Parts: sequence; structure tokens; C-alpha cells
Amino acid sequence: MEKKIYLDNAATTRTRPEVLEAMLPYFSDKYGNPSSVYEFASQNRKALDEARLTIANSIGAESAEIYFTGSGTEADNWALIATAEAYSSKGNHIITSKIEHHAVLHTCEYLKKRGYEITYIDVDENGIVKLDQLEKAIRPTTILISIMFANNEIGTIQPIREIGEIAKRHKILFHTDAVQAYCQVDINVDELGIDMLSASAHKLHGPKAIGFLYIKKGIKIRSFIHGGAQERGRRAGTENVPYAVGFGKAVEIAMATMKERTRKETELRDYLIKRVLAEVPYTRLNGHRTRRLPNNANFSFQFIEGESLLIMLDMNNICASSGSACTSGSLDPSHVLLAIGLPHEIAHGSLRLTLSEENTYEEIDYTVEKIKEIVDKLRKMSPLYEDFLANTIR
Repeated sequence: MEKKIYLDNAATTRTRPEVLEAMLPYFSDKYGNPSSVYEFASQNRKALDEARLTIANSIGAESAEIYFTGSGTEADNWALIATAEAYSSKGNHIITSKIEHHAVLHTCEYLKKRGYEITYIDVDENGIVKLDQLEKAIRPTTILISIMFANNEIGTIQPIREIGEIAKRHKILFHTDAVQAYCQVDINVDELGIDMLSASAHKLHGPKAIGFLYIKKGIKIRSFIHGGAQERGRRAGTENVPYAVGFGKAVEIAMATMKERTRKETELRDYLIKRVLAEVPYTRLNGHRTRRLPNNANFSFQFIEGESLLIMLDMNNICASSGSACTSGSLDPSHVLLAIGLPHEIAHGSLRLTLSEENTYEEIDYTVEKIKEIVDKLRKMSPLYEDFLANTIR
């Protein structure tokens, strides 16, 4: 197939033409600074407010609770660091999980070096946080629980409502990294007990380099970027109006199409999973079988290296990944796969395929056939596989 097949939508998505069209005027004709007082600029303030309202409505929040950021990573950093600083008089203990995105894990490492104590909760073989361990980890000094909504590598969706209830019962703030889950599953921050939520536009066919942090009204966390009075004094810097408008448009489309879009993605995902598991021996699906993101399929193939598989898929015009794009190039196996109990040699042979509604059954069939060919070829080159077969036959 000469056409490029894009199956790495967890890394980023194609910006929709409608989103780009909505953004373009704000790069040229409508270039006013929304913080200025004259009419030309106030039009941009209105566009910014409309985008903020669209996003707020998508999670059952108020406009005043949405703060634009430069990325989901910035939103995660802000939530953890600013909370740690603001509530340091109450305590210095933060709880997270072993399978968080590095935007959270590395921020926790940063805080640990500055005297904060971090507890990393285990997950089960499907990547679901152990709630009993979470509750037992709570101390009088615990100030924040940060657990992702859905895992970016294996797609497992966490019991967010239950985590929110635990946090509320112990009067602890609850932050969730919802970068992968936002506009893929229904989210209502009040119903789920979420105090802070991070998201990013480029995971839902919006532009890169803009995200948001939801901060529940009444939570007194500090500013993350200091300077002017933008974002109600909590994030300084001239607002990125074109990207905010694009974010709002992407959310508008994503929410309007979510039911039908995720239905199609789920059908494609299940078809892909069924074929791979049935037709490629010594393969396992990583993550929960059904309690997973609609577009995520993550496999581990024994006796091969994932990097070789990715290179050969690319040679066949298939874009995929072995996990988070943020760790691309690392020789270490995925911390997520190790956390769910996979040994290093199996974790190294992982493949993440993340779909969009733009993918077709024809593309999936072609991809499965190529996976079969490549895995077979790589295994024939593996002395481990040769020994395995010899011992099995014996």
C-alpha cells in the first residue's frame, strides 16, 4: 500500500481543516492583544472567552475554572508544583501511580529533591490502580493525589470516580492527567470528584502547543508563570488566541461527534485486536480488554525487539510506536509494561497502535498482514526463538 497509514494518534493527531480555518484569521487580520482595552482587541478577548466556555462545558465546569497553558505537560507541572507550594504548611506528601506519564513522574522527582515525599501506587496486570493500596498510603501530611484518567501507552481507564471519592473522604486534592481521555470518554469533573484536570489540544485534532488546566473554584494553588495579569492572574504571558480558538473548535467538533466517532474507533480496535491475537502466536494484549480507550491497542510480541518492528513497519508506510512519544529513542523498556508485570524481554517487544475515525478496515487488514510478515521474519533471526521452538518440540 503506497498510502501512509497513520496509527500513532496517541502521539499526536492531524489538525482538522475546520480547526485550521478557524485559527487563520487570528494570525493576520485579527491580531490584537486580548488584554488591550480598545474594540479591535476586545474582539479577540471575546474569541478567547468563547473557546474557554466551549472547553468548560465539555467537562461540566465553569469558564472561570479553565486556564490555558502551553501544553498538557505544563498543565501537569503546574498542578503538582503549585499545589505542593501552596499546601506545604499542611503537608509534603503526594500520591501518584507507577504508570503515570513522565510529565507527572519527572515532576514528582523534581519535588522529591526539594523535600517532598512521593508514594507510587502499584497497578494490577491490566494497569488499574490498586485502590486499597491507594487508601492505605494516605497520611495526615498527604496534600495531593495525582492519577491519570487513562494510560497513554496501554489505554487502561482508571476508576476515577472511586479515586475522587477516596480523595474527598480524606479531604485531599485530586488531580488527573486526562490528556489521552479528554473527548474520548465522558468527563464531568463534579460528578467524578476531580479538583484539577490537564488536557491538550493536539490529541483531538487541534493544534500543538496549547493545553488547559481545570482548577476547581476555591482551590488556592499558586501561579506557575509570573509576569502580567493574564489568565486571571494565574498564568502570565500574552494569550495564544489563534491556538485557543483552534482548541475550542477542535473540542466543539470532538464533543459533537464523540458518540459515533468512538463507536467506530472501538469497532476498528476490537477487529485489530481479534486478528492480531488470533493470527500472531506468542502475543499478548497489554491493558484491560474492555476498560480501555476506544482507539488504543497495545501488544507484546515475544522473541522480537519492538524497535526493529517499528522500523520495518515504517518501511511499509505504517506509522506506529512502542509507547509514549516522549520516550522515543530510549533503549529502556516501558515503565508502564514493567509495572503491569511484564519481564524486560517481553516488554521490549511492544507495539502501540492508536487509531482515529479516519482509519479504515482496509488499512487495518494491511497492517495486520505486515505485522505477521515482520514478526515471523524477526523471529526467524532470533536465537531465543530458535531455542524456544527446539525445547517445545522436544
